[in-house]
Amino acid sequence: MAINIGDTAPDFSLPSQDGSTVSLKDFRGKKAVVLYFYPKDDTPGCTAESCAFRDQYEVFKAAGAEVIGVSGDSSESHQKFAAKYNLPFTLLSDKGDNVRKQYGATTAFGFIPGRVTYVIDQNGIVKSVFDSMFNFKGHVEETLKMLQQLAAR
Repeated sequence: MAINIGDTAPDFSLPSQDGSTVSLKDFRGKKAVVLYFYPKDDTPGCTAESCAFRDQYEVFKAAGAEVIGVSGDSSESHQKFAAKYNLPFTLLSDKGDNVRKQYGATTAFGFIPGRVTYVIDQNGIVKSVFDSMFNFKGHVEETLKMLQQLAAR
């Protein structure tokens, strides 16, 4: 079942690249979360997407949001990926793709984990879903537009 705009984002707890456990509920009442699911560390599309989030990270923070990337890669893989590209945000390891399935983040071609970004407001409500396998920078652009709309309210 896919998570849609207006739904409460399901809580989860996953290990990060530094080995700590991060839960979505930790952000509730504090800041919005940009949760992006991506297929695999250190591949061309995922690197382009992650670096686009990195390049706009200060803008996301200024808009009151935290960026969190999720893939099925290990915490160790995330640690190397984050270090290689100077990624300043949290990457979470979703072994078995359980959280991806919980959110209904699609697969491409039936077997490649999809690329889906969710904007979750401070109250835990999904405000935006951007699903595009190949529009890497669109994930960042559309997410920033939504955060700016939320800030204007």
